[in-house]
Amino acid sequence: MIHHFTKKGIDSPRLTAELILSFVLGIERIELYMHFEKPVKKPQLDKLHSLVNRCTQNEPVQYLTGRCEFYSLSLEVSPACLIPRPETEMLVERAIEFLRSRAGVQYVCDLCTGCGCIAVVIAKNFSNTKIIATDICDKALRIAAQNVAKYQLEERIELLQGDLFEPVISQLDVREFDLIVCNPPYVSRSEYEKLDAKVKNYEPKLALDGGPDGLDIYRRIAADVGSHLKKDGALLLEIGFLQGPAVKKLLEEAGTFKQIKIEKDFNNNDRIVTTIKA
Repeated sequence: MIHHFTKKGIDSPRLTAELILSFVLGIERIELYMHFEKPVKKPQLDKLHSLVNRCTQNEPVQYLTGRCEFYSLSLEVSPACLIPRPETEMLVERAIEFLRSRAGVQYVCDLCTGCGCIAVVIAKNFSNTKIIATDICDKALRIAAQNVAKYQLEERIELLQGDLFEPVISQLDVREFDLIVCNPPYVSRSEYEKLDAKVKNYEPKLALDGGPDGLDIYRRIAADVGSHLKKDGALLLEIGFLQGPAVKKLLEEAGTFKQIKIEKDFNNNDRIVTTIKA
């Protein structure tokens, strides 16, 4: 299988093979080397052949197995939601650092939550928090609900369906948050057409397409965030690698924030915006 994946140009062929095989056998990856002589039954072999074929057609292994690793957690995923990226772990890290610098219960809003990866990791790593996570896609929220339940976080994470802040009702929910975090769709239309087939053909366009210049959601957040954020509260955004100056300008023009920091990722690309409400 590894040789086959290598020949077909599949990324990380050994890891991909191990993930698929362990999924089919219903065991952990480490157990593959403990039971390497164990025969594979025909139903499992048929399923394995099907998944290998789909993988060579560029279908992401995370969708084939229905799970992915993010910030050391195993999370459920489906084609209804974006596959969490390593770059987003940096966004989560900054969120946790900010929350740990404050006292008392911290109220967090996670916009465009998708599979709920950001909300779940924050809740797992910072217990003194209440999180509202919103998404426009009901199918994505069903996956998020599975991840919330998997880690028994139902009492601390509330999932709401709707567009950005729209489902947050001030009379019933928190009026102002200590932290608002978002990894929005930020791919421009021209960039979308050039995306790798594995992304363009399988991951949801709704979670990728950020409008003509990729900035549609940032404009809307910049316009509305002031009324949802406490004084000295933070807004954390993931951005595209060319969007730092444009997003910074949008936030400056909003007149809501006293400091705006653009941070680069491990590839030296602009990736995280951190800003504090004045």
